[in-house]
Amino acid sequence: FELDKPSPYMLLVAQVREDKRIVPAITHVDGSARLQTINRNSHPLYYDLIKTFEQLTNCPIIINTSFNVRGEPIVCTPQDAYKCFMRTEMDYLVLGSFILDKKEMKPLTADTNWQEEFQLD
Repeated sequence: FELDKPSPYMLLVAQVREDKRIVPAITHVDGSARLQTINRNSHPLYYDLIKTFEQLTNCPIIINTSFNVRGEPIVCTPQDAYKCFMRTEMDYLVLGSFILDKKEMKPLTADTNWQEEFQLD
């Protein structure tokens, strides 16, 4: 990224280096991305997660976005997070020091369709 200062609160947008634009999920059409920079002192679990992900994939980037589905409110509790996770095509959910693999989860029972619960924007 072309950024010369920290961006701990996702308030800054920076250009993605030309040779790194192979990550389309984070690169806007104008070649920029909204960044959150972290360090181990302020976010040790998240930092370790990113470092482990980098060791496994050779990619030091994890997408950080609002946690909701279009039309649904942003999750506020671990229960909301789990329900949203189970209703979507996400593969994994990290909650604190816990990693949930959807393949190991039982399907939700008596679940409602979120698309019927919430109006699309």
